[in-house]
Amino acid sequence: MEHSDLAARAELIRFVRRQRLAVVASLGPDGAPQSAVVGIGTSETGEIVFDTLGTTRKAQNLRRDPRASLVVWEGERTVQVDGLADEPVGEERDRLREVYFAAYPDGRERLAWPHITHFRLRPRWARSSDFGASPGPRIVELEFPRP
Repeated sequence: MEHSDLAARAELIRFVRRQRLAVVASLGPDGAPQSAVVGIGTSETGEIVFDTLGTTRKAQNLRRDPRASLVVWEGERTVQVDGLADEPVGEERDRLREVYFAAYPDGRERLAWPHITHFRLRPRWARSSDFGASPGPRIVELEFPRP
C-alpha cells in the first residue's frame, strides 16, 4: 500500500473518530434499504461501534445480512463507510464497549437495559466527499484490508 493511501486512511479515521452520530443503513428482509441514526464510537483502527436493542428491526437485519453502510458528516464533508457488521463476544466485545463508552459514558448505564447489544462495523471501503475544499470538491475513495 502506498504511503499516500495510509495517510488518507489515517486522516479519514481521525475524521470519523470526531463524530458522535451516524446514519446506518442495512437491508430489510425484502431487500429494501432501512436506516437509523445511531451514536457511534470509533477505534483507532477504524472499527465503528454502536449500541442498540437486540430485538429491533435494525439488529435483526444486521444479523441476517451483515452488509451495512454508515454515513457521518460535518459541515460540507461527508464520509460513507461500507463494511460488515457483527456482534462481538467476550474480550473483543469488552474492548469495543470501552471504545463506545469513551464516546458515550452513559452507555454503561444502558448495559442494564434488557436486550442491549453492541454491533461493530468493520470497514471494507470508504468514500470521503469534501465539497468545501478549495479549489473544488475533493473526493477520496479507499479500500480497507480484510480482517
